[in-house]
Amino acid sequence: MKVAIVYKSVTGNTKLIAEAIKEAIPENELIYFGEPQDNINADLYVVGSWTDKGMCTKEIVEFLKGLENSSIAYFGTAGFGGSEEYYNKLFERIKTNISNSNRIVGKFFCQGKMPMAVRDRYVSLITEHPDDKKLKVSIDNFDKALSHPDENDLQNAKNWMKSILSI
Repeated sequence: MKVAIVYKSVTGNTKLIAEAIKEAIPENELIYFGEPQDNINADLYVVGSWTDKGMCTKEIVEFLKGLENSSIAYFGTAGFGGSEEYYNKLFERIKTNISNSNRIVGKFFCQGKMPMAVRDRYVSLITEHPDDKKLKVSIDNFDKALSHPDENDLQNAKNWMKSILSI
C-alpha cells in the first residue's frame, strides 16, 4: 500500500501528530510526508490540519477537493477541544469538502496549544466584560490546551493509524 501524509501546521501541533502517525506506517509504504502539493499518487491519503475558525486550512480544503476515488483518513488539532462532540462537529464541516467518490476510513482529533496572543486577547476581553462566563471558560480551555498534544495524544494518533492500516 502507498500512503501519503499530507498536512498543514502553523504552531507545530499538527506536525507533531503527523510525525507520530508516520511512525506507525511501515517505511516502505510511506511515499510522501509534507504539505499539500499536486501529483501525489497514493492508495491512502492521511490528511491533517490545524483548526482555523472551525474549519481546516484553505490549503487542505483545496487538497481534499482535488481527491477523487481515494481512501482518506483525516486528522486534526484544535485549540478549543477535548470533547468528541466538538470534534465530530468539526469533521462534519470538513467532510463537506470531500467528494462522495472518496472513502473516508477514519478521523482523529486532539487538542493543541494556541499562541499566547490568544490568551492575551481573552484576558483583555474579560477585563471589559468581567461577567462573561464564556470568556472564563475560554481562558480555562486555553490553559488546559498548553500541554497538548501530549504523549497520550501522540500514542493515540499512532494507535489510530495502526487500526486504519489493519482494515
